Amino acid sequence: MNHFEGKLQVRMEDKYAIVVSKFNEFVTSKLLDGCIQTLIVNGVLEKNIDIVKVPGAFEIPVVARNLIDLNKYVAVICLGAVIRGETPHFDYICKSVSREIARLGGAFGVPVIFGVITTNNIDQALDRAGGKVGNKGSEAALSALEMVDVIRQLKPVHRDWVAPLLEY
Repeated sequence: MNHFEGKLQVRMEDKYAIVVSKFNEFVTSKLLDGCIQTLIVNGVLEKNIDIVKVPGAFEIPVVARNLIDLNKYVAVICLGAVIRGETPHFDYICKSVSREIARLGGAFGVPVIFGVITTNNIDQALDRAGGKVGNKGSEAALSALEMVDVIRQLKPVHRDWVAPLLEY
């Protein structure tokens, strides 16, 4: 029986992209800080982290797709904060963003990490951005590191766009 599990192993040349929403920046800036610090602590060079800021969570997937198309990132980490308001807008944004981020990862085989928090109120958002519940940006970084490693172990073939994952 073969067993595959990602580990927190980083190669010096690994480049990571982070797409972060500016909307609710009082929350997303904390997610971003947690993400960056976790990548660096685990061996990713600061020069190998590219950050793209977008207006809101709805814009995250289109930028993530463009970053995938560049063929230079081993993972794309998506960070945002959608906080429920008084209208159904919350539901439309959450459903659209989560569905598209999941589709991108599945369609292109590159880890596209969902680090968009969806909460009922500001307190819950702050709890997930370095408060009582931890930092979901940091968790997203750890997921990215593990996914890159597990994909390397699986050694996908016949896919030019995962070439950076296969180089040793």
